[in-house]
Amino acid sequence: MKELLPILPRPSRYIGSEWGAVFKDPSKVTVRCALAFPDMYEVGMSYLGQKILAQALNARPEFWAERVFTPDEEAGAVLREHGVPLATLESDTPLGEMDVIGFSLTHELCYTNILYMLDLAGIPFRSADREAPFPLIVAGGGAAFNAEPMAPFFDAMVIGDGEEAMPQVLSTVERAKKENLSKGELLSALAEIPGLYIPSFFEDQGRDKPLKPLREGYETVEKAVVDDLNRAPFPTGQVIPFGAIHDRLTMEIARGCTRGCRFCQAGMIYRPVRERSLDGLNDILTHGLAETGYEETSMLSLSTGDFSGLDSLFTRSFDKCAAEQIAISLPSLRVGSLSAPIMERISSIRRTGATIAPEAGSQRLRDVINKGVDEEGLLEHVRLLFENGWQGVKLYFMIGLPTETDEDLDAILDLCLKVRDAAGRHIKRLQVTAAVSPFVPKPHTPFQWEPQIPLDEIYRRIAHLRNIFRPHKRISIKYHEPEMTSLEGVFSRGDRRLAEVVERAYAKGALFSSWKDHLRLEPYREAMDEAGLDWNEYTGPRDPEGPLPWDHLSSGLTKRFLLKERERALGGKITNDCRYGACRNCGVCQFDGRVSTLKNQAKYKDIRPRLVFHKRDQEGEQPPYTVEKPDLTGKAAHYRIWYEKTGPAAFLSQLELQAVFERAFRRAVLPMTFSAGFHPMPRLSFGKALPVGVESRCEWINVFLREDFTPEEVVDRLARNAPRGIVPFKAERLSLGRKQSQAVEEVYTLRFVGEDERRKAQWRAFMAADNHFIEKTTKKGKPKQVDLRPMVREAVETGDELTLVLDWREQYMSPLALCFAVMEDAGPLDFALMKTEQRFESEPDETA
Repeated sequence: MKELLPILPRPSRYIGSEWGAVFKDPSKVTVRCALAFPDMYEVGMSYLGQKILAQALNARPEFWAERVFTPDEEAGAVLREHGVPLATLESDTPLGEMDVIGFSLTHELCYTNILYMLDLAGIPFRSADREAPFPLIVAGGGAAFNAEPMAPFFDAMVIGDGEEAMPQVLSTVERAKKENLSKGELLSALAEIPGLYIPSFFEDQGRDKPLKPLREGYETVEKAVVDDLNRAPFPTGQVIPFGAIHDRLTMEIARGCTRGCRFCQAGMIYRPVRERSLDGLNDILTHGLAETGYEETSMLSLSTGDFSGLDSLFTRSFDKCAAEQIAISLPSLRVGSLSAPIMERISSIRRTGATIAPEAGSQRLRDVINKGVDEEGLLEHVRLLFENGWQGVKLYFMIGLPTETDEDLDAILDLCLKVRDAAGRHIKRLQVTAAVSPFVPKPHTPFQWEPQIPLDEIYRRIAHLRNIFRPHKRISIKYHEPEMTSLEGVFSRGDRRLAEVVERAYAKGALFSSWKDHLRLEPYREAMDEAGLDWNEYTGPRDPEGPLPWDHLSSGLTKRFLLKERERALGGKITNDCRYGACRNCGVCQFDGRVSTLKNQAKYKDIRPRLVFHKRDQEGEQPPYTVEKPDLTGKAAHYRIWYEKTGPAAFLSQLELQAVFERAFRRAVLPMTFSAGFHPMPRLSFGKALPVGVESRCEWINVFLREDFTPEEVVDRLARNAPRGIVPFKAERLSLGRKQSQAVEEVYTLRFVGEDERRKAQWRAFMAADNHFIEKTTKKGKPKQVDLRPMVREAVETGDELTLVLDWREQYMSPLALCFAVMEDAGPLDFALMKTEQRFESEPDETA
């Protein structure tokens, strides 16, 4: 794929040269695995699960885990046009040559993307059609707890925690290669691994009938459990993406949740709660920030505010982050779970946004779903936010929950108005946003038998909310796409019959269905009709006494527990968190002498809640403390750093390059100077932006530092912390105040790829002409004639190269655009451009 980088859109998605990427000698590894994320790079690089798996696999010298993401449709068309298969980022190896491909199933709307990736790789879709040398196709992630609609496409699925299971999968593949095992023998060996589900070992018997197990002793597949996160690997030296939706150091502080929200699949399937130790998290933060250079960290769990040692953890972390203007994000917060001292400290660094999830407007409905939030506590929570400087709050709600009425919808508006009014009139730019998502019943939850409201009813309820919100100021409403929710509802509780629907919908062009601008229901509806299936059958109610498509997959929860919680929900009864209250015998734990339903792993694991403290440290009296903000605006030295930008790094944009250098300076412990104000930024400046795809031997960046270093030390530190293709080689001292000079001439080497004589002739004609006008559009949208000829002082031929001296004294133009204007019929693959020299009228000031 890398030979097509000049013509791929957003080529930085495919270069694979990020800092932290793992490179190994293919001749020295026994098993190669592609960790595949079925969405675009910037989405997949935000996903912590893939990073954890990569760490677990690459820690073994005999294994090599690389990455691959879904190319956008334009990039896919380029690959098909040139006959190039989809390949891994690190080594550019076609997927068909890997031993294992492991897909992350984080949600149901990515299913056609998986077929798209297999299609681009030239790999048959269905497991039954794949024999050696095709790779083993594996899936894992939350949606794997019912991935029956995708079962025919996968050889195996990991149910539950993957960081112990996936290394065992690769070890089994390694043995199969050595012993020349058949695919059937390999699958039999994989079935012995805890959490490994082999779909072909179960037979589909049709509608409303349970799957028939084909192997004795393999009637139920128990989820894999990591019983102690402190012994599990966690990536501190993460791959630093060239742009991601959530571009920060994410620390998983805990896994699992027993808050007991009855709609929440993750809170059910990932029990029990396992918290990391404070010392372990301190090490992750310290090493993670040092190795990544991130300017933001996130303390992640299903319910971060319920972490028993949150105040202690935050107190330890705060000073470290404040010293370098590193923001702290606490997602997944429950009302009342954040103490006033924590809020005060967060606001003193940088406020990253406040989100609260009451889920329902009325207390009655919050009790039905067991949310554990009351109105008084919520309003007190938002008052603390407003007192500490927040000006906006986002409230998450669901509609279509079991027993919901229009009065419950009206209560959403009422709650938002109370939140708005809690702010007081002194907040000038106040905004309260209600983010509304329709409810989707999920497997392994107490609501797995409930119907999803029909599409037209979703639209009616959204219209009702929009109408009642419209007259009010400072509150707004956003909502999740109803079509997307309806499609998710079909696949979330689907069976194997839907595999045909996925295949047909993909053939009809269904792709990126989780993207609002790509979602189309027509291909799926047509595919359902052609397969003779009923949409409403999948979104409708389920018989609590009947079989379910996922009955053979055990999350550890008993059916009795789920039915009891459903009964309590319909009765409006609350179930307290078993971490601090009575055990409800869900079936997962061995706590206090109980017998876990996860019998195979309970023999050698201690499956129980693991907490830092037996009582949340936020509940005690909080000692007062002051917030000291370090001065990050000091200027001790100013440098111009020269560097090369070659190979894959040439495809980084100027915006991406800024983030690369900011993180490289942090990793190199070169303390940058920041601007003052609400959102401080590092004092970095670049020369003229180098066009994407153009290499350079002589780029520069100017930076102010808060400490003085020798130029040699600056270069040495930075060189050890830059990604591939970025090579700092010289640093010059600059004045602390004077405006610095820019190059007036630049020298480029133009290398032709084929047809060099015709290209040289085009340049000779250009240099012989008195002028060469092209039409450009001004910022105001008006056409303007521009003469390119004065911009080229020299064009000297040497073999299959041309040396160009470009003059920017009068005006500047992208050197790449200039070359295309001279060689009008040339394409991006017909030549390569490299900057070799910059010339100044006066040399940069070297006095301190």
